[in-house]
Amino acid sequence: MSHETAPSEIPALVASSYGATVFDDLSKVWQKCLAEHLRSVMAGETAVLNWQEPVDAIADAEALLHSGGVNPLSEQQRGHKFESLLQKMLASGQNLHHPRYIGHQVPASIPVAGLFDAVGSLTNQPSAIYEMGPWATAVEHAVTRSLCRKVGWDPATSFGVFTHGGSLANLTALLTARNVVFPDSWEHGLPQNAVLVAHSDSHYCITRSAGILGLGTRQVVKAKLDHRRRMDPNELNQLLAAQKAADRKILAVCACACATPIGVFDPLQEVAAVCRDHDVWLHVDAAHGGAALMSRTHRHLLAGIDSADSVVWDAHKMLFVPATCAAVLYRDRAHRFQTFQQDAPYLFDPSNPGMAEFDNGTRTVECTKRSTGFALWGIWALYGEEIFEQLVDRTFALGQYFHQRLTGSDDFEVLHTPECNIVVFRYVPMSLRGESVDVLDGLQQEIRSRLVKAGDFYIVQTNLDGHVALRITVMNPLTTEQDLVALLDELRAIGQDILCKQP
Repeated sequence: MSHETAPSEIPALVASSYGATVFDDLSKVWQKCLAEHLRSVMAGETAVLNWQEPVDAIADAEALLHSGGVNPLSEQQRGHKFESLLQKMLASGQNLHHPRYIGHQVPASIPVAGLFDAVGSLTNQPSAIYEMGPWATAVEHAVTRSLCRKVGWDPATSFGVFTHGGSLANLTALLTARNVVFPDSWEHGLPQNAVLVAHSDSHYCITRSAGILGLGTRQVVKAKLDHRRRMDPNELNQLLAAQKAADRKILAVCACACATPIGVFDPLQEVAAVCRDHDVWLHVDAAHGGAALMSRTHRHLLAGIDSADSVVWDAHKMLFVPATCAAVLYRDRAHRFQTFQQDAPYLFDPSNPGMAEFDNGTRTVECTKRSTGFALWGIWALYGEEIFEQLVDRTFALGQYFHQRLTGSDDFEVLHTPECNIVVFRYVPMSLRGESVDVLDGLQQEIRSRLVKAGDFYIVQTNLDGHVALRITVMNPLTTEQDLVALLDELRAIGQDILCKQP
């Protein structure tokens, strides 16, 4: 005779933490803190980066992690502690919404986008299979169909899926290309004579993908660039012919729109024609520049992208939604199931095979995947696509303005003509003209370090042809021309202070 055991009561702490009233109370605290934070940051009243040495920051986080007191807390105690934790988070981070954040390719996301994104976090609807995240899946399909249309493809014959970030998106697209170009590679691996041809300034994730895919990083062949650092179609044609003559099998050609170092767009029409002549898969990494397709003024920069076999487009860059939301888009819908060739009957229902069309776990590395599309879908539905055009046009125009100020200054060295909102330059006063490269490199590094730690601006540095340069990316539409002028003045002041104190 079996003895049934009655379930225990829900523990008090669990019951309290799941209470709808508790959530209602704390969400009011959350709203108040975040609203005031955004107001002060966007008004420029705070530091851009709240700099703290990593070891100290980790120690603070660990101390708070173990600061729990007697539970359950009273309603008042819980509210106070929740607010103090929020304030610590907000006071200790990078303030991307500050108008003088002009650094990495991570945007000051549209604030309302975060509210849509929060719905996915709260309701926790992973979208590996449709029935676990039905609306998340529907949103993903709807948005990727619209992105395919922007590329110039018919949504009925193309396909798209979201991943967590551009690196995973590029890996996914190249995995698909590998399985299409080398049909036996999933089970038997790649042939030893396989190579991947990539833009010489392509993002490091392309080489990383080659290592993960079993191709090997040494099998990545860098395509030569023209004087503007774009992939040279004539050189590409010769390169592909030489690879074939050497009996090497080309997995894909990876073009950029735009390349990370200076934001250059490859001549995709000419590159696509070369790939077509050689019957080679063309993959375009448009993580940053894909958003120019939303702009009537700038979409010409991506002319020819509709000839690509696969495209990566990050919404968490120039579509200004929170990280991460990256789209992998395929021109040929038939390729959507080529990425993986394996079964998981505990997930995918063999009694209803038609649902595989909507189960995203069949097409992405992730099984449990956040509902990454809510923010993009919400903003698009709320404001219309014109919001994206205005964001692109605004930030690209600020990049051009900053370039004009640089060219009009005799103490800055302009390193390229920007095509988007990325500008790379160096501080080189007349007194240092003709100085050694090492001295100039050291000066740029020291200027940037002091600038960032001071907290009034945030920019980054890069290496161009082996030399250190300063780099901005205008990723906040609230940045003004006055902010950019002030940045140049601050760089001058720091540079002169460094030079004056040198022996």
